[in-house]
Amino acid sequence: MGQAASPELCRWIIEQIRAGVSGDKILAAMVQSGWDEKVARTAFAQIFQSHQKDEARRAGKAFTDSLPEPDLAGQPSVIRALDRDVKVLMTLAHPRVVLFGDLLSHEECDALIAQSRDRLSRSETVAVKVDGSEVNTARTSDGMFFERGESELCARIEARLAALLHWPVENGEGLQVLRYQPGAEYLPHYDYFDPYHASTPSILQRGGQRVGTVVMYLNTPRRGGGTIFPDSRLEIAPVKGNAVFFSYGQPDPSTLSLHAGAPVLEGEKWVATKWLRQGLFE
Repeated sequence: MGQAASPELCRWIIEQIRAGVSGDKILAAMVQSGWDEKVARTAFAQIFQSHQKDEARRAGKAFTDSLPEPDLAGQPSVIRALDRDVKVLMTLAHPRVVLFGDLLSHEECDALIAQSRDRLSRSETVAVKVDGSEVNTARTSDGMFFERGESELCARIEARLAALLHWPVENGEGLQVLRYQPGAEYLPHYDYFDPYHASTPSILQRGGQRVGTVVMYLNTPRRGGGTIFPDSRLEIAPVKGNAVFFSYGQPDPSTLSLHAGAPVLEGEKWVATKWLRQGLFE
């Protein structure tokens, strides 16, 4: 476990990436040459991310090295987020998780549901072996995407989140609204784009990696539907108007950002998700 990535290894990995060799083949070669798999994954993730930033900067796309983060200096119980007072209900350092209360008004929650209901379709995930997305049994919700700033409501919420997390509006994807009916769930997963997926290089050209997530609860299910972080045994109850924020500084399990949407046991669950990118999301 004392292995470290030498300059020669870094150059070799970058050469393989530029040649179009998939991440899983690079990892397999590292393990075959004697690398511990966990160490190899972390080393590859770090080198891959650094290479992507360098390539983006050469192309004139500025990616930041910072992370979205609320101003919690002085341990405030309430933060003014542009147009609304938002409660700070819980914080966790690692994984970086902050639970906010009353981020959205009940009227805003109801309006998001109303504006999205007729546009729902079966949710998809990033395809594992090819470019694009695909239906996956791990995710059994229905969902839709708003364009960034598509409506006055979307623009207002996006501006509030930008002020709360000190992150530019333009570095965020559009809001995604999801509906989980009884029994629906989202099995444990990471929100960052896996360096080993075939889709990742093309995805990263549109704003770089995801570095943060905000899950906003648009209703309160009667039972079930919590947001779970298995590595830290943390479960967030879905309460209307509240939101959970978490960030991840690199695309690696060491961030402990593995999370899941627990099955809805009674009623249904509606959430709006905002993903934050390193750079301008186009």
